[in-house]
Amino acid sequence: MKHTPLTGRHEALGARMAEFAGYKMPISYTGIREEHLAVRRAVGIFDVSHMGEFIVRGRQALDLVQYVTSNDASRLDIGDAQYSCLPNEHGGIVDDLLVYRLSEDQCAEGEQAFMLVVNAANIEKDWQWITSHAARFDVHLVDISEATALMAVQGPKAARALQPLTDIDLASMKYYTFRKGTFAGVPNVLVSATGYTGSGGFELYVAAEHAAQIWDAVFEAGQPHGIQPCGLGARDTLRLEMGYCLYGNDIDDTTSPLEAGLSWITKLNKGTFVGVDVLRKQKAEGVKRRLIGFVVDDRRVPRHGYSVCDAIGQAIGNVTSGTLSPCLQKPIGMGYVEVSHAQRGTTLTIEAGRKQLNAIVTRPPFVDPSSC
Repeated sequence: MKHTPLTGRHEALGARMAEFAGYKMPISYTGIREEHLAVRRAVGIFDVSHMGEFIVRGRQALDLVQYVTSNDASRLDIGDAQYSCLPNEHGGIVDDLLVYRLSEDQCAEGEQAFMLVVNAANIEKDWQWITSHAARFDVHLVDISEATALMAVQGPKAARALQPLTDIDLASMKYYTFRKGTFAGVPNVLVSATGYTGSGGFELYVAAEHAAQIWDAVFEAGQPHGIQPCGLGARDTLRLEMGYCLYGNDIDDTTSPLEAGLSWITKLNKGTFVGVDVLRKQKAEGVKRRLIGFVVDDRRVPRHGYSVCDAIGQAIGNVTSGTLSPCLQKPIGMGYVEVSHAQRGTTLTIEAGRKQLNAIVTRPPFVDPSSC
């Protein structure tokens, strides 16, 4: 089992640790609900150093990124980030990812540079997928995952907590942009106005050898603002309240971005990319199923794989994610159902063993993060 550069910090804080994507990761510290509400109301810090980072540099770096991703990376200026996915030839999703347009300071004339941030469980798979297509492009790829630590500092007080640590004007940063600067005395830290919680904040990319220094500085600066260390348990409940997809649950190699409600990151008119013809055909003919959100009228939480049925008990789909919303104090979930049952307000039943749970289709996000 792999360790992140911050494993010792988590253990010293008494975190409940478990294996995730091959890494020993903190699941919770004081409790998922407390950590969840700290992010919604104040500020929390997550270690997400298990994520993967690839650098793509070269004269055809943009061409490669355009070919293997679904979104339109040509719209990115230096300092912009973009949510996208890696489609396969059948219209499924190899992975979802973030694309960063980097500075060209380290590039030769005529070259461009990007950073691709991929899911921890898919690092090797994604690397093989991207490199398999890279041979036809004038590019150089580097996997910097092991050398890079990543911390997410999330919540409405994140900017106030972090500002004393950096010369970057955090308040002026727009959503899905990034800057590099000195942070907690460490040069060349990439600070990104992104996250997976819906409560705002920043993600900090730093050389692995400086991870503990950054963690300690953020933790100290955040104390007056009520900072809490947060584990993967709260990360999951936070993303699910917002309706954000989790790879391996809500999206995978068999799900189309059009089925998953990700048509907004699938630019079918940008030119040729992997799977575009299949996706165009699917768009023209219409999808047969859609990813929906639902709220359960019960205390029992719907689990991944539970069958979803219509009002007369016919199976129409499956649950992909479910949890008890700490903000709503109700079970919520997502799943795929036939298009005819995907409209908001549709009544469903979910088979939970011998019990049937009543649910109603709701369009995420399930909560207003500022009202929790």
